[in-house]
Amino acid sequence: MWKRFIKNKMAVITMSLIGAVALAGILAPFIAPNDPYENDILNKFAGFSLRYPLGTDQLGRCILSRMIYGIRPTLFLSLLTMTGTIGLGCAMGLMAGYFRGPVEEIIMRAVDVMMSFPSQIMVFAVVALLGIDVRNVIMANVLIKWAWYARMIRTNVMKYRDRNFVLFSRCVGSGEPFILLRHLLPSIAAEMAVLATLDIGWAILNISTLSFLGLGVQAPTPEWGAMLNEAKNVMTTNPVQMIAPGLAIVVVVAAFNLLGDALRDALDPKEVQV
Repeated sequence: MWKRFIKNKMAVITMSLIGAVALAGILAPFIAPNDPYENDILNKFAGFSLRYPLGTDQLGRCILSRMIYGIRPTLFLSLLTMTGTIGLGCAMGLMAGYFRGPVEEIIMRAVDVMMSFPSQIMVFAVVALLGIDVRNVIMANVLIKWAWYARMIRTNVMKYRDRNFVLFSRCVGSGEPFILLRHLLPSIAAEMAVLATLDIGWAILNISTLSFLGLGVQAPTPEWGAMLNEAKNVMTTNPVQMIAPGLAIVVVVAAFNLLGDALRDALDPKEVQV
């Protein structure tokens, strides 16, 4: 599997790109050329220069510095969202697929209810109910998306619950938690990794969209979606202010989608090396 992944040039490129972006976010205080919050109204809409490599915005703030600091909320909040979604969806899917009966019926009816509503409308409703805050945005995304993961994971668990290694573990007296965590969870880990990688792009777009609409990360915190919101009024006079964060979102989302495709190819059991 690892050899097939390494031989995939697109996988290596996308993994390197995502790693570089994440590292830039972690090291933002050391590599950002300026303070992202420092206003200099006399230098607003400044052009490219050594001091401001991407120019400045309507308040004279360094666009590049805000781009680099914006990696933290954009990328890391998306990873946090996917972690919560995978955790809740995995727990519900494992129980529904393994125990079946009333447990499955209750969980799957809840899944049907959650999936019967448009996800974006539900996110707006939850944020409107709980208030405008980035924590509420993450909670809303987790509450809406977990049902999709629960259904997918339940289907995968059902493929393994009656396999010989699971039946043998039951025969020797292993407890249910042991079977779930030591046998079934590792068996579906590959599928979960692919699903999570593909959906991180969705989480980035969702958080950026909510920030653009003023429901997510609030000013003056630098975040790519919020930066697009600030740039929409000056897109004709200072296009770089909108192009830079917009292009960054496109590139990172595309990188995660391509990485997910590469993982799916590497984990495909039909791909046998000769």
